[in-house]
Amino acid sequence: MAAIEIIDFEPAFAPAFKALNEAWIAKHFVMEPKDHEMLGDPEAKIIGEGGYVFFAVEGGEALGCCALVPLPDGGFELIKMAVAEGVRGRGIGRALMQACVDRATSLGAPRIYLESGSALTPALTLYRAFGFVDLPPGRRPASPYARADVWMELNL
Repeated sequence: MAAIEIIDFEPAFAPAFKALNEAWIAKHFVMEPKDHEMLGDPEAKIIGEGGYVFFAVEGGEALGCCALVPLPDGGFELIKMAVAEGVRGRGIGRALMQACVDRATSLGAPRIYLESGSALTPALTLYRAFGFVDLPPGRRPASPYARADVWMELNL
């Protein structure tokens, strides 16, 4: 078995970015307009806007992904974290999260923000293990996602 490698965006993996995310969204929720926008053209909508997309790759196959989108305060929003169902439990999500934290820290970002859903218990457990804390109601921005009912941030 090849080692899992975390790499930056490569256009060849754009279809995997879409497929990995569509899988978890369809399982728990429904695709929303913002999903279609971000997944349809990550090179323009994320990379082109100053963000980053990471892939967990093994043997030439993308097994997981996530992205960082810049925020006006110099921080980043973590979006589209996904790990293929058949390989969960191998530390792939943890490795992707570490790549996000490392990148944001190296760029001097003050924080990483995220929105999630309370139904996504494994994801929330991972976020909390990295030190993300729930935002109080007064600090929660409006979300483009109907499914968002958890707002968290990690101060760096």
